[in-house]
Amino acid sequence: MMKIGFIGLGNMGLPMALNLLKAGHQVSGFDLVKSQLDAFANAGGIVTANANDTAKDADVLISMLPASHHVEGLYLGDTGLLANANPKTLLIDCSTISPKVAQAVAAAAKAKGFVMIDAPVSGGTAGAQAGTLTFMVGGAVGAVECARPILERMGKNIFHAGANGAGQTVKVCNNMLLGIQMLGTSEALRLGIANGLDPKVLSDIMTKSSGRNWTLELYNPCPGVMENVPSSKEYAGGFGVDLMLKDLGLAVENAEKLDASVPLGKLAQQLYETHSKAGNGQLDFSSVFNLKK
Repeated sequence: MMKIGFIGLGNMGLPMALNLLKAGHQVSGFDLVKSQLDAFANAGGIVTANANDTAKDADVLISMLPASHHVEGLYLGDTGLLANANPKTLLIDCSTISPKVAQAVAAAAKAKGFVMIDAPVSGGTAGAQAGTLTFMVGGAVGAVECARPILERMGKNIFHAGANGAGQTVKVCNNMLLGIQMLGTSEALRLGIANGLDPKVLSDIMTKSSGRNWTLELYNPCPGVMENVPSSKEYAGGFGVDLMLKDLGLAVENAEKLDASVPLGKLAQQLYETHSKAGNGQLDFSSVFNLKK
């Protein structure tokens, strides 16, 4: 049994922490949302008063936060974890953030004697609940191997992408593609429906054809086609439009700095921004199925 601290018990972080509890680890956690803390406590987790208390005496500290500035605020500065935690604690950041920020925080951690990896995830809330997430990991080989037994309790696939920041680079590439796929899938289904087709029949055919993709097969955006996905729950839960918009922004920003061409990524960013501004920012990103002309 290991002592694990978990900061960020949101839609993804909570089920990840619960899987660590199920594996027999002692898990302490902190979040700003009381309902998430209550759910964590009801499952046997130890609720702490703040982030530094969560890290106290932890063998491993995992963070799952919304954006780069949250990660910087958690780890850096006089009140940050790097100034207060035990350097023997292995740090694992599972947030999706800028690769440059991941590199900077990891460098600051190394200067303080910590070992840190970035390990963003793919698989959605269903994958988090089932413990089948994919981890895209950046960091030293030794650090990744130390983290692997913990990551395997939360995920099915653990890929070492390279040095610190590499995990984040893979994640922004992956989520740019995911955002584009969801838009394409939604448009294809909408076109079929406009022609009088049953969206479930159309989906079944396309999953066995060249249009097959993850969003169509496992996360269908059309209500009523698939059970236990956000589209059949009025797009509640899951991965929010504003989070997808944030990730597309990271991808486009990274591409512009490197003079890489991502015209579809830029278009996807614009379309999700339009959808968000229409008041849908907190809905699951598959709600882009309802994007107005």
